[in-house]
Formats: sequence, structure tokens, C-alpha cells
Amino acid sequence: MKNTEALKDPSGLTEREFLEQYRADDYERPSVAADMVIFTVTEAAEDNYRKLPEKELRILLIHRGGHPFLGKWALPGGFVRPNETTEQAAARELREETGVDRVYLEQLYTFSDIGRDPRTWVMSCCHMALINSSEVQVKAGDDAAHAAWFKVRYRLLREQKELIEDGYIKTLQYELTLSSEHGELSAIVERTVTATLTSTGTSYGIVSNNGLAFDHAKMIACAIERLRGKVNYTDIALHLMPKLFTLTELQQVYEVILDKELLKAAFRRKTADLVTETDHYTENAGHRPSRLYRRSLEE
Repeated sequence: MKNTEALKDPSGLTEREFLEQYRADDYERPSVAADMVIFTVTEAAEDNYRKLPEKELRILLIHRGGHPFLGKWALPGGFVRPNETTEQAAARELREETGVDRVYLEQLYTFSDIGRDPRTWVMSCCHMALINSSEVQVKAGDDAAHAAWFKVRYRLLREQKELIEDGYIKTLQYELTLSSEHGELSAIVERTVTATLTSTGTSYGIVSNNGLAFDHAKMIACAIERLRGKVNYTDIALHLMPKLFTLTELQQVYEVILDKELLKAAFRRKTADLVTETDHYTENAGHRPSRLYRRSLEE
């Protein structure tokens, strides 16, 4: 085996010599951020104690207390530090903003559109987290006025499909609405799918935006679609549940994610292998006791 230290490049430099004279400042470099789409499910207020409370899908937003986008609402996030990976930065931001750790966390996408941040060249590695609302202690970071949970609504407005020579281009427009006691935010997000015989690509664009900072409407749309897609073939929704829950509560969570009603019998067949029944029952006044279940951890 050759000694790599003795190998020289066309300039006659060994690797050690090359690294010693290398100047990173000779090249423009982006700042890297980690932004978080943090989902939870809460119960809507219900006056009738005999009626089960409706579930609501919510995300955490931060009211920006500084420039840029002063006074706008943004996803929690921050810059990646030199001594951490993007995953570690996302976990740190999650812990700092909510007080929770060791929860479901996955990387969504890297957003790198030119001009997405007016300060400088910033690329964002966006992550999605799912947390149980009962464990959250929300607090705003240094550049935030306050933090709040917003109810999410995401619905398809229109869809069109154009045939091209070796495939098609499908354009879908969605209305994103976020509401809380602080008001209502909205955006129209366009998702374009280009499919050919050899490749498929998806891109997002913001048609209109009212109240959200940066390109965070695109991030939220991407996260909702990822969540809706994975809920159909994984146990991802169970990460939004408390330790013990009823099957009705679980079905409500699926329905609020998918934004549609599900048939009870079909839903229970679908989720039978995902949950395990316990010997515990609900004790809510006004309701017949229901058996409690837990997430099945068997592989």
C-alpha cells in the first residue's frame, strides 16, 4: 500500500502541505441553519362533558423580536454551531424551545433558494419533530418575543396536469392556514411534480404569504405532506400520543392529520399490529370506560 503522505498532487504538494496552505476564505461559504417544524396534537375546548373533545393538529411558531422579519411568525430554529451536526443542532433547538428530548425527529429537506434570507447566504436543514403536548414547556429564544401553538389547516385548492414529451407536470395549489389566540396567518403554497420516464422531481413555491417569515410556509407544507404520507404506512402518528390512549383517540389523531374521516372497522384492522391492549381503562365522568392501549414496540 502506498504511503498517502508521500503522494503529491500536480502542484507538487503532499496532502499535509496542501492543507497547511489551504485558505477557506478563498471561497464563499453559506451559513447553515437548522429549522424545526414541531407538531403536536391538542384537544379543543368542549362544553358538553359527555362528548369527546375534538383533536387539533398544531405547530409551534416563534414571534420574531428582531430583524429580519420583525413582528412576523417563524419556525423555531437557529444557526448550526461549528462543533455540532445539523441533527444535533435541531435536537438542541427542540430542547431549548420546548424542554423535551428523545422524541421523534427526522430531517425533511435542505432549503437553499437564492435570497431566502435577506441577511446573507443561508441554507436551512429543516427537521420535523412530533411530541406529546402534555410534555411541552414552551419558551421563546433570544431573538423571539414569544412562542405559541397554532392550529394547522392545509387543504388543496386546485390541481392541474400538463403532458410533456416523456411525462407530465402536475401543479397543486394548497391553502395553508395557521390560527391561534394571536390571530390568523395564511399562505398559498404551490407544489410542482415533474415526472419523466427517468426521473421525478418535486419543488415548492410560495404564491402568497401573510404573516410568516422567510420561506417557512414551504417548510410547513413539506412537513405536512411528509406526515400525511408516512401516516399511511408507518406508526409515525403514535409519536403524538401519550403513553396510554384509547383507539378512538388514536383514530381522531389519524383523522386530524389526514383531514378526513376514517371508517372505524377499517381503521382498527389497519392499526391492529401497531398497538397493544393494556389492563387499564379510562375513568372519565360521563363516558363508558374504554380500554387503554399503548404503542407496540415489537419489531
